[in-house]
Amino acid sequence: MIGKKNIVFGFLYLVLTAALGPVMVDMYQDYGAAVAEKQQHVGRLQALQENDFEEDLDALSSEAIAKANTRGILSLNKLFNIESSIDSIKGGPHAHGNLESLLNIIAGLVILFLAVANWLKQLISWLFIIGTIMHSGMLYLVNVFQFSWANTILETGIGPVFVLAGLLITGIAVAIGFTTEPQ
Repeated sequence: MIGKKNIVFGFLYLVLTAALGPVMVDMYQDYGAAVAEKQQHVGRLQALQENDFEEDLDALSSEAIAKANTRGILSLNKLFNIESSIDSIKGGPHAHGNLESLLNIIAGLVILFLAVANWLKQLISWLFIIGTIMHSGMLYLVNVFQFSWANTILETGIGPVFVLAGLLITGIAVAIGFTTEPQ
């Protein structure tokens, strides 16, 4: 039962990548606070601009205007940074990890119904597992845990190549020896 390891790996890995959903929901609390802060500071800047940089009928000093601008810029930057963190998780390890988990589960099930040489089944199996770890696994380490060394591996592109090779070889193996009885 060579495909069994892919099915087990796929379900366990799906738990890890799907668990990023609640992490992102928690991050949205910080996002909401940052939106409110941005509205306050940028709203004040808009009001100052509309009133020709007067507040309570007094002209603001250049220092007060600079401080208001700084607060506005920093609040926008804070919002951008939080939004970028959420997007890097959402579009990276969460989405790719969920997809590659399901690919491992499907590949494992397909392997069970292949009447081909065991070495070919093992090759397909390991291509999917290693490809997943080298792609979305490295995305997880880079975006969630901030391990910059994982980005070096990710930049090689080896993970997606392994997954694509697994898909190609699986397609060929299915054309050669797909059966209706588990092997």
